[in-house]
Amino acid sequence: MNEITMKCNADALILQALQEDITSEDITTNAVMPEAKQGRVELICKQDGIIAGLDVLARTFHLLDPSVEIQFNCKDGDKVTNGQLMAVLTGDIRVLLSGERVALNYLQRMSGIATYTNSIASLFENSKTKLLDTRKTTPNMRVFEKYAVKVGGGYNHRYNLSDGVLLKDNHIGAAGGVKEAIQMAKEYAPFVRKIEVEVENLDMVKEAADAGADIIMLDNMTPDEMKEAIRIIDGRAETECSGNVTRENVERLIDIGVDYISSGALTHSAPILDISLKNLRPIE
Repeated sequence: MNEITMKCNADALILQALQEDITSEDITTNAVMPEAKQGRVELICKQDGIIAGLDVLARTFHLLDPSVEIQFNCKDGDKVTNGQLMAVLTGDIRVLLSGERVALNYLQRMSGIATYTNSIASLFENSKTKLLDTRKTTPNMRVFEKYAVKVGGGYNHRYNLSDGVLLKDNHIGAAGGVKEAIQMAKEYAPFVRKIEVEVENLDMVKEAADAGADIIMLDNMTPDEMKEAIRIIDGRAETECSGNVTRENVERLIDIGVDYISSGALTHSAPILDISLKNLRPIE
């Protein structure tokens, strides 16, 4: 995550997380460390996976104290293994203790998403299909979670509601039909925005293609229905499939021939990667 993204999008969120954890003081740390003292602690991986969020971990400590020094032995996107020493942090022991939980929460969550995403994206290495995330993210964590998806080898769908037109079932219902919704979107949205429409059956597929949708999302269709939908679309629009896509069932979709597969599970169901800050010692 680059410096500009961090300052514009992440710093305020990290500060909110720190404020949530330290409302007035860190009572425990202040009890055992009443004065500043330099120390060193090790960042250790306790589970095999893909690391993501090292810059966010560093930023968490630097927002508390810019003088904290961190020597990383890996970078985002690297494969890490159980027992691996990933970094050594040196600084005021009070800062290392007070920032530990928030920093690890970010790193564990982001690395878990990168690891889970990679386990699915690797299945598509020899396919034209790209794996996408969704907006099913943790509130106030989207910038971190979508970044982690990219680190894991996936791609980002639209970032938020301002980022693109996606006509779902309720939008279609409000507009009065697929054709009507697409026409209204074409009249309202800037010409640089693609118009995507979610469809649930083959009749809707034909209507969306005939109405000029740029992307047609095949929602909760069977593999055979999706193959027929691709035949109906016949290159007139890009195709995406969605609907409860997980690591356990994604392989059935690899040879369908869609351009994109979106999975909310990448961000809402990925388990964390176990990582710890261990062996804190004062520097004499």
